[in-house]
Amino acid sequence: MNTGLQLYNTLSRKKELFQPLNAPNVGMYVCGPTVYSDVHLGNCRTFISFDLIFRYLKYLGYKVRYVRNITDAGHLEGDRDEGDDKFAKRAKLEQLEPMEIVQKYTLGFHDVLRMFNTLPPSIEPTATGHIIEQIEMIKVIIENGYGYEIGGNVYFDVEKYSKEYNYTILTNRNLEDMLNNTRELGGQDEKRGRLDFALWIKAKPETLMQWQSPWGMGFPGWHIECSAMSAKYLGAEFDIHGGGMDLAATHHTNEIAQSEACSHHQPARYWMHTNMLTVNGTRMSKSAGNGFLPLELFSGDHPLLKKGYSPMTVKFFMLQAHYRSTLDFSNDALDASEKGFRRLMSAVGLLEKLTPSAENDFDIAALKDKCVAAMGDDFNSPVLIAELFEAVRIINTVYDGKAKISSEALTQLKQLMSDFVFDILGLKDEESSNTDLNGVLDMVINLRSEAKANKDYATSDKIRIGLQELGIQLKDSKEGTTWSKA
Repeated sequence: MNTGLQLYNTLSRKKELFQPLNAPNVGMYVCGPTVYSDVHLGNCRTFISFDLIFRYLKYLGYKVRYVRNITDAGHLEGDRDEGDDKFAKRAKLEQLEPMEIVQKYTLGFHDVLRMFNTLPPSIEPTATGHIIEQIEMIKVIIENGYGYEIGGNVYFDVEKYSKEYNYTILTNRNLEDMLNNTRELGGQDEKRGRLDFALWIKAKPETLMQWQSPWGMGFPGWHIECSAMSAKYLGAEFDIHGGGMDLAATHHTNEIAQSEACSHHQPARYWMHTNMLTVNGTRMSKSAGNGFLPLELFSGDHPLLKKGYSPMTVKFFMLQAHYRSTLDFSNDALDASEKGFRRLMSAVGLLEKLTPSAENDFDIAALKDKCVAAMGDDFNSPVLIAELFEAVRIINTVYDGKAKISSEALTQLKQLMSDFVFDILGLKDEESSNTDLNGVLDMVINLRSEAKANKDYATSDKIRIGLQELGIQLKDSKEGTTWSKA
């Protein structure tokens, strides 16, 4: 099954032809959220990007098993296995049980992704639900000589592993530079090497989340969960592993090491990473005070926002940038996306109002080929959207009576918009779903028609001008009056 799909592989640092291990089956693992706080926009961009990828693979006819985990244990504040457990710290702050924190923010995460109209993954495993699998994987790593236990803690021996495998294969960093730039092991640090990381962490007496293991009571390190769960649900080798680019240097690098230490080969054939977000040209972060949560973006309740933007406007804005490019938030950029999204949805709304002709001025099949080519080129959503605005031009031109479209071409155009706007980009018309509005407009148009029939042109014009001021454009023709969003 060769669909001609090219995708950028972080592992090789180039675009490659997508060739699944067992077509038409595709296995895709994406690192999910750490649910100790509200999901941030950077996470949302990653999940919206992989939703696009999931949707397009399905459109091509692949049977995709999409696994996206929930991290609900084992994630310490620092990448070097120091600091408090994020869940325990938040639980103490909010005076709740850690699993109450997990439940609260998992539900919030799902609510936000529903607002963005993303499809749920095939499987959404949790770290706490797979402690046994993580312990078993750690046992194999120790048996194969790449892990060691000291006082109830288990560490991965990076330098020993690096003698046989390329630890920095994903990022192409220089191992010697990494060693030199990593601080010396303090007298309290029991690790053998500077780059060694925790597979299992000994619990303190006051630790709220801990489990029994061959090394005593404790909890798993952050990295081992994804290696264990991807192997359980997708096998030791699968097709696509994804996440934000911030995960590549540490989390994904360590995932590869853990998996190779067990199975002696790479876990994923293609590694895909989404880029970061900026605000007015500066990297978005909590510490800089320029980060905002999705709900703040929807409501406009943030000092950097002049108003709120709907979930579909924000999603459309994100999709107008390629997933591997930096995405810069600004009020002007969001305003432009809002206008563009409304224009797109307005054109879709006009499709049912177009009258086919015996003549045809457009090659819709060629337009579809361009849409497929855009998505086939590493899921290039901005180019796809540009092609869809050619479809918008066609719709508006036919609606205005300046060109003709045949019945066959109109059917193709409707299918194209249904496939690419709704099924692949995952957009939805937030206004047309309001059937009450449609009914009210139909009633107002009937009242205007009655006024015209009674030669009450003042009332007729008042209704037309009033609707125009509200963003509703009326068009009179021999067949009657139709409306569209201005």
